[in-house]
Amino acid sequence: MEKNIEIGLLYEFYSSLLTDKQQYVIDAYYNNDLSLSEIAQELEISRQGVQKQIKDAEKILYNYEDKLQLLKKFMGNKEIMKKINNSLDEVSKKYNIKEVIDNIKIELEKLN
Repeated sequence: MEKNIEIGLLYEFYSSLLTDKQQYVIDAYYNNDLSLSEIAQELEISRQGVQKQIKDAEKILYNYEDKLQLLKKFMGNKEIMKKINNSLDEVSKKYNIKEVIDNIKIELEKLN
């Protein structure tokens, strides 16, 4: 998985466990695509200070994932849902029960 996407997902799961400043730098850098210089100017610290804040926050996010495994479980569940949907499509075609299958898929989507 690409690092930007991975950090974004980890941020979604664990952002509330970060300090306000850590939340800001991760959100600004990864989600709002601000440069280190732009963030540094906002926070009135050096560019290197921002870089350190980002690295520290990333380390914390990865530590939480190592312990809690929420992203791993989420990705595993997505893969299971994909397999279920593919199987339902095959059953629907084979037995011509599209309406029943569509209703099952709607209920499965509610789990996400």
